[in-house]
Amino acid sequence: MNPNLSSSKIPPYQPIPTAPLSPPPAPARAGKSGNLVLIIVLVFISLAALVAGFFVYYFYSEYVEAKSDLDTKISLAVAEAEKKKTSELEAEFAEREKNPYSTFSGPEDYGSLTFEYPRTWSVYIGKDAAKGGDYEAYLNPSEVNPVSTTTINALRVTISTKTFENSQKTYEDLVKKGQLSSEIRTVNGESATFYRGTLPNKLVGAACLIKIRDKTAILQTDAEIFLEDFEKVLTSVTYNL
Repeated sequence: MNPNLSSSKIPPYQPIPTAPLSPPPAPARAGKSGNLVLIIVLVFISLAALVAGFFVYYFYSEYVEAKSDLDTKISLAVAEAEKKKTSELEAEFAEREKNPYSTFSGPEDYGSLTFEYPRTWSVYIGKDAAKGGDYEAYLNPSEVNPVSTTTINALRVTISTKTFENSQKTYEDLVKKGQLSSEIRTVNGESATFYRGTLPNKLVGAACLIKIRDKTAILQTDAEIFLEDFEKVLTSVTYNL
């Protein structure tokens, strides 16, 4: 046995002191800057939502208004087309009803003036010239309107005992004043004078003066709406020279 070992004293066990453990650090608190950023983001999102909502409402309103305008225009166009078609059909029917045309015959002693006129027109003889003087007849669709210088009828027929030159003077004076236009037409193979504008009786229409022997036939329409029929009448005029 080793005497050195037995004689030496071994110090008792002493634990090694250790530093106490520190508690874990507390989580960092959001500062004021973080709150401000959050508020800004929320405000931005709100504004973006409001702007988006405004544009959605605006464009939707524009769409609704444009669609309403378009629907209205389409409805008006359809109504106008239907009205136009109805008018065209009525005009076609009225034109067909005029056929076959009837024949007008004036007195034999005054040149036997004749022409064709729509059968839907009525005829009124104002003066028959049985005892001389002027001959007067009036024609109008359905029925003749009361005869006067200002009443409108589709056609007035006068065979005047005045000479052609004297009858023409009244119209030529109005031509000089610019109230009437004039042109030479061929009627029954002979020259006739056609006037259009404000007539001597102040009505706006047309008149044709025809020389028949020593007399003057005056065919007149009292309104421009009858001009087409008036032109057809003139193309059918015949008389004895």
